[in-house]
Amino acid sequence: MIVDFHSHTSASDGTLPPDELLALMRRRNVSLLSITDHDTLRAYDDASVLAYDAATIVPGIEINTTWRGNDVHILGYGFALGPSRLADTIERNRGHRRERMEQMVRQLNAAGYPITLEAVLEEAAGANALGRPHVAKALIRAGMIPDIDTAFRKLLAHGGAGYVPSHHITPHEAIELIGESGGVPVLAHPGRLKDESLIDDLAESGLVGIEVFYPTHEPGQIALFRAKATRYGLVMTAGSDFHDPRYNTRGVGMDVEEDDLRPFLDLVA
Repeated sequence: MIVDFHSHTSASDGTLPPDELLALMRRRNVSLLSITDHDTLRAYDDASVLAYDAATIVPGIEINTTWRGNDVHILGYGFALGPSRLADTIERNRGHRRERMEQMVRQLNAAGYPITLEAVLEEAAGANALGRPHVAKALIRAGMIPDIDTAFRKLLAHGGAGYVPSHHITPHEAIELIGESGGVPVLAHPGRLKDESLIDDLAESGLVGIEVFYPTHEPGQIALFRAKATRYGLVMTAGSDFHDPRYNTRGVGMDVEEDDLRPFLDLVA
């Protein structure tokens, strides 16, 4: 079956508004999907999402957290939309994102890249959660950097002049908040962790699922994460992490055996 439980819109650091993302999902024949914007649920207020087949969309979010020097992203699914402690926490995370962007701009200015916060906000175009891609796009528009990959590699990744570490909540707190809201907490793209032993730690701290099927996971990684899921009784999920058609050239949707996803689907679909 073709599913996509990890995608982004212009409400956070994606480039497409919800209606255009959903149009891609339809063309790819995605049967079940989730919009998982960073630290915001604004996309779920969009008319196109409200009008979409409710049985096809699983409410979702991606919460940025930090733990032991790692950026750890926790996906949450199937929770009730509306006021909650989870909603309050992601609001605070958005405030941190703004402060982080301000510091990035200051550091880039000091390093000889004279962009402004206003330029970054212009690239965000009203997004509810700011992110490093908005800084990268401001650098590109100013002609200082040729593309997104170079911006991250040269300036915005760890060790770069514009890098500012995140000081988000811990993944344990995010897992607790999602569970408290009636949702299913899932570890996003484990293959991007610097320290994969974190999987064992989180699995023993209330984690329910792991994103085994992800575009850049190699066969050996998929086998490893599948084994982790079996060992700890975690459900498996699949997602494209789609942000932008220019950079996510594989597009939306992941073709996965239904049997692999059934335990997750039984929880949320």
